Amino acid sequence: AAVPAALRRGRGATANPSGRFERERRVAADETWDFADGDWGADDGGADEVGGAAKMRTTVTADASKTVLVRQTSPDIPFDRSINPYRGCEHGCVYCFARPSHEFLGLSAGLDFETRLFAKPDAAAVLRRELAARSYRCATIAMGTNTDPYQPVERRLRITRQILELLLDCRHPVAMVTKSAGIVRDLGLWSELAARRLGMVHVSVTTLDAKLARDLEPRAATPAKRLEAISRLADAGVPVGVMVAPVIPGLNDTEMEAILAAAKEAGATAAGKVLLRLPHGVAELFRAWLAEHRPERAARVMALVRDTRGGRDNEPRFHRRMTGSGAYAAMLDQRFRHAAARLGLGAKAAKLDTTRFRPPPRDGQLPLL
Repeated sequence: AAVPAALRRGRGATANPSGRFERERRVAADETWDFADGDWGADDGGADEVGGAAKMRTTVTADASKTVLVRQTSPDIPFDRSINPYRGCEHGCVYCFARPSHEFLGLSAGLDFETRLFAKPDAAAVLRRELAARSYRCATIAMGTNTDPYQPVERRLRITRQILELLLDCRHPVAMVTKSAGIVRDLGLWSELAARRLGMVHVSVTTLDAKLARDLEPRAATPAKRLEAISRLADAGVPVGVMVAPVIPGLNDTEMEAILAAAKEAGATAAGKVLLRLPHGVAELFRAWLAEHRPERAARVMALVRDTRGGRDNEPRFHRRMTGSGAYAAMLDQRFRHAAARLGLGAKAAKLDTTRFRPPPRDGQLPLL
């Protein structure tokens, strides 16, 4: 059942279904929703009530993880380690493939994912210990692989900035994907990283249509602000690319060439794309969003999604999950390649330097030599 629109204004998902690991299922009993428990620096974004019912508030809870480096061995991903300073993402992108990760916390992939956030305030300190381990071997760390490191709460908590400061101090390479213009707050850091061939950024641009962006990604930066961020990063000497992601058949796929051209004009030198992914409950959340925001396109969009996913809503297999299969997916790939080649946008990002890494001192002791 959908949460009343007045109570979720500025949110992406329309409902808060139970997670797939829960024994009980949520049912609509009334219109009262209150997620203020466990508050760790809440931002209510305005009035607390609408018509006597509690508005959905953003809460942030401390996540006391013992590690921050996440290792992975997926054969279709070009990195083997990543850091996510936050769990959940206030941007509220309805299509986000990371939404089901909240279900491992006993929460919903729906509105919980974008309102009940978890932050790692000691992430930099934990990372320092991991980098100082004798067994550690340097390779590029990816950020923004699950949730956005520059989502709105970063403005107050500055966890991403602390991580970047540590990586710069250790001369450790880092690559980031973000759809937030907030990255320009750390432009000085990124410029220093880039000057040492230690940093690169891809900015995700889903659409150039401000209205569609507001509906799809309600608390993310506007398309114009993202292009401005590309321009400022490029002017500061930071290798910057554009990610056309996700490509949603029948909704934003007609904009691929225009997005690439706008990013090139702003200063991007590389480009990539990812086809819409709808794992687990994200498919139902996306259908509900279509029914509310684009009902006239809903049937066509889902038919094309299934056409690119072998007749299903989602294709989880390696080497297929990012690109899809079938004639329509092949056509999207061809269009993207031709446009990127014509604009001189490379498929590969800048190569970062792993040879300058200097581990932080163990247990606070300075090295002898």
